[in-house]
Amino acid sequence: MEKFTTVSGTAAPLLLSNINTDAISPMAAGRSAATDLGAMLFANWRYDAEGREQPDFVLNRPPFRHSVILVAGTNFGCGSSRERAVWSLMRFGLRCIIAPSFGEIFHENALQNGLLPVALPAAECAALGRMLETTDRPTVTVDLERRIVERPDGRTIAFDISPERRMALLQGLDEIDVILGMLPDIRGYETADRIGRPWIYLDRL
Repeated sequence: MEKFTTVSGTAAPLLLSNINTDAISPMAAGRSAATDLGAMLFANWRYDAEGREQPDFVLNRPPFRHSVILVAGTNFGCGSSRERAVWSLMRFGLRCIIAPSFGEIFHENALQNGLLPVALPAAECAALGRMLETTDRPTVTVDLERRIVERPDGRTIAFDISPERRMALLQGLDEIDVILGMLPDIRGYETADRIGRPWIYLDRL
């Protein structure tokens, strides 16, 4: 998994509530392993029935076409548990989603793939979204080491994340990597348990 320390770049405002995983990555995106998941991100909103870009959709507008951060509304990533929604966001180039709240399964899928979900109060998200729509330089910095979001005007907002998740992202560790890092403790436990309960461990030829 790619490490996440700090990301700084264009942030796109998409302040809709209850953006579900089907909107993020429509069913058509899962029909072939060769599908460009980044190109299919929000496909039903980005393109018309003929496959032409909808010019009013935020990710089709300059300067948001190359956004690395998305600012959204409450309950982002609700709906089905498809992990492909996270993959689509990351293939597009997004590394962080800022929203007041997230769908629980989406939140876990994001953390396990190196996409940082940052929960900020709804008022902060709304104010940031309005700023991004009006400023000439919609640049936001998300610093995981300091746990802050820096707005285009330089104001910083602190956010919370569990220490374990923060460390895993900073080091680029997925759940398997985290478990492998515990091998000395696991083996120590097994050695002690083998002495205390030898009947559990049958020697097999």
